[in-house]
Amino acid sequence: MTVEVAIREYATLGEGPTWDADAQRLIWVDILGSRVHTYEPDSGRRTVLATEQHVGAAKPRTDGGLVLNLRDGVALLGPDGADGADGPDGFRWLHREVVPGRRANDAAVASDGSLWAGTMRYDEAPGGGALSRYTADGTVEVVLDDVAVSNGTGWSPDGSLMYYIDSPTRRIDVFDVGDDQRPVNRRQLAAIEDGAGFPDGLTVDADGCVWVALWDGAAVHRYTPSGELDRVIPLPTRRPTACAFGGPDLTDLYITTARTGLEEPHPMSGSVLVVPDAGKGLALPAFAG
Repeated sequence: MTVEVAIREYATLGEGPTWDADAQRLIWVDILGSRVHTYEPDSGRRTVLATEQHVGAAKPRTDGGLVLNLRDGVALLGPDGADGADGPDGFRWLHREVVPGRRANDAAVASDGSLWAGTMRYDEAPGGGALSRYTADGTVEVVLDDVAVSNGTGWSPDGSLMYYIDSPTRRIDVFDVGDDQRPVNRRQLAAIEDGAGFPDGLTVDADGCVWVALWDGAAVHRYTPSGELDRVIPLPTRRPTACAFGGPDLTDLYITTARTGLEEPHPMSGSVLVVPDAGKGLALPAFAG
């Protein structure tokens, strides 16, 4: 497969690519750079929004604007930062909880419009992070605690399975999902061998296969629903962080990358890569809040 540069950038810690189907744009963040980026492939138009603190993820909202997983909690941003119901500059906290030494990380939106947002400690201490579910009215439920680095979260096409990554475990785990949306019966789908990197962000395609970016592994892996590794995409950058399908037909695989911690980063490190016609993605829901 051909790997191209979609967005030439020098992000410190690029993360969380998300295709906004309504706006036909890619949303992604630079966590440590405190920036939210958007990119429209058709026009080449880009925007950059500075946040006042580290931002782990940004996802579209059903009525426009974004939901942000920030260091100190989850916040809402109105369309184009417009004033109105979301307060001055279109910003307001949905849930604010300051925990010294902790920051936001990856997040995902479930089919019911809830946000599943991960956290971690800056020192990556075991048990310092969690995965929490935020509903439209701001109700918060801790789904998983005792997490070190909460990363990729996604669901099977029929919603019956949830996939999840706590990076230091080197595992991609799978849960059964009940009618109440609670994940149960946690088990291993696949594991990454020592020396092959750490699983980071993930996305699920229309066939139910799980695509995983490998931090320090310079690759994206695809696993079948039975856990078989059936595709490897080598990358020029050592630290890919996450991947997502985008484009009008959801066939292009976008991959965010990082420069942080590298003494001699590859020139493409920090850019967003793309693999055209890599597969067929799923249309993802927007946050209902």
